[in-house]
Amino acid sequence: MVLVAVAAVLLKYRDYVLNPWTRDGQVQAEVVQVTPRVSGPIVELAVKDNQYVSAGQLLFAIDPRTFEASLAQAQAQYDQTNDSYRAQLKQVEAAQAQVEVARASIEQAQSAIAKADAQIAKDKAEFERQQELLPQRATSKKSVERAEASYDVAVEQRKSAIASLTQTRASLMQAEADLARTRASLGAHGENNASIREAAAILRQAQLNLEFTRVTASVDGYVTNLNLRIGSQAVANQPTLALVDANSFRIDGYFKENSIGHVHSGDRAIVTLMTYPDKPIEGRVDSIGWGIAQQDGSTGYELLPNVSPTFEWIRLAQRVPVRITLGELPEDVALRVGTTGSVLIITGSHDRAEDAAAPGALQ
Repeated sequence: MVLVAVAAVLLKYRDYVLNPWTRDGQVQAEVVQVTPRVSGPIVELAVKDNQYVSAGQLLFAIDPRTFEASLAQAQAQYDQTNDSYRAQLKQVEAAQAQVEVARASIEQAQSAIAKADAQIAKDKAEFERQQELLPQRATSKKSVERAEASYDVAVEQRKSAIASLTQTRASLMQAEADLARTRASLGAHGENNASIREAAAILRQAQLNLEFTRVTASVDGYVTNLNLRIGSQAVANQPTLALVDANSFRIDGYFKENSIGHVHSGDRAIVTLMTYPDKPIEGRVDSIGWGIAQQDGSTGYELLPNVSPTFEWIRLAQRVPVRITLGELPEDVALRVGTTGSVLIITGSHDRAEDAAAPGALQ
């Protein structure tokens, strides 16, 4: 009987060593701090404290009238920018037309010069011919004078055509400068235009601000610490309430450092909450913490390190957090962040898991 008792004690001790157990377990979950994006008085409160909400469900609404006015102003500014853009586009088209007119005028002036050159050559030849015929009395002096006058007129017409060409070239340069200026003022075409993009961005921001007046739940969860009332002032980027993510509950067990040597991800865990001591919950080891805060060596008075006195005959083991993912909860069990419980880990059970591709899943 003594041997049996000793063997039982040894088996229990072996089980205690191989399967670490702690009473320092705590329910944890991801907590979303609900933060409004805009400021204003609350005009609608759609939830109450500790209520369950679904993702996308309205939590509260901020007075939208100011943001509706801003949206109308941004829409008007956007329409005005589009009108201004179209007017500038017409100015570019008009400047382009002026350039084309100037180029056509240059072609006409060049054609007039060529025509004047031909007329000069013809009138000069006729004038010279009349001069040659005059000594032979084959023509009259009046005909010679008439030929000379025609030649002089052709020369003057050429001078006028050259002056016109010079003027039209100057007009072309001015028209091209006006076209370049109007194009630069217009900028890119269509939706790529800077002024249109700026107006569109302002309009989009106004639309978003109006949408932000309705604050909705980002996840399925429980509203906690609701202190809002209708008429309360919501301040942008200041948390107003907490939303506990219902799909993120887990257990954080804090084990002695000399007890986690054989613990691996996927090991089976049994959690017993103090709230429900007769309803154990199955789980799996998800991960083991890689570090804990150091106390000795932290900065203290006059920037000197704080070092706690130690006793050589006692060495306290540090506590390392082990994250436990939970499986299906027993009936009528509700998890609450911060509540405590005991955690037992069955080491080596990860090797017997049926679904190795999904560590943390219950078997």
